[in-house]
Amino acid sequence: MLVFTALGGYVVAAGRSIDPYLFALTIIAVTLGSAGANTITCYIDRDIDAVMDRTRLRPIPTRRIYPAKKALYYGLTLALASVALAVLINPIVALLMVFGLVDNIVIYSKLLKRRNPVSIILGGFSGGAPALIGYAAVKNTIDLTSLLMAALVVLWIPGHIWSLALYAKDDYAKARVPMLPVVVSESVAVRCVASTSILMVAFSIGIYFVGAFGAIYFTAAAILGALALAVNFWLVVKPSKERAWIGFKLSSPYLALIFLAMMLDKLVT
Repeated sequence: MLVFTALGGYVVAAGRSIDPYLFALTIIAVTLGSAGANTITCYIDRDIDAVMDRTRLRPIPTRRIYPAKKALYYGLTLALASVALAVLINPIVALLMVFGLVDNIVIYSKLLKRRNPVSIILGGFSGGAPALIGYAAVKNTIDLTSLLMAALVVLWIPGHIWSLALYAKDDYAKARVPMLPVVVSESVAVRCVASTSILMVAFSIGIYFVGAFGAIYFTAAAILGALALAVNFWLVVKPSKERAWIGFKLSSPYLALIFLAMMLDKLVT
């Protein structure tokens, strides 16, 4: 999904004038960075992954990768390769790549995830980095359009993760990970999910009003936003694990489709 948002950022910035070399370099860099961050965070979380039913079959807990430090070395190699490719693109992309890696690996996974329920908010900033990287690869700058695209991803992340945590609350509690639904009541947690969805939809519509996109994007953002709000307020009205799971499963298609609408708007109109 993060690679797809980078693709969206690139296409929005380039329109129909896509440089095949720069496009490939950008997508490969983001792919390596995302894979590297995922691998390193799996190494960091290897003890709690072994406890949680949702994650106990991952390669490190099942010893398909053993000793675990092999995963760490592999993840570091991928991360360094992503930064090296980012340097070849431009300095802004390189800085964004480093920021995304540090925020996800150090700030979120290493420092906050096991200590503070706001971890996913501060750690979520790394989720907006790929969209900025794709855009900055073409424009060599960060402007309002790219910031709003990144903000949309950042605002999408808490609801996405908290919906999963509502569904797997017992799992997170067993592993002593203080995700928001573990440390507050269910009613408070679902209201937080709904609140972030309101902000997310507001930002998605706001992108249209700054003049970045046309009718294709606005129509998609309005329809998808209405559906997202309906699903999340359905959860508020009657909270349940099943409804939280539905919200979690529908959140990824929402983000994918809205970024697809961005790209189509730039390519078709």
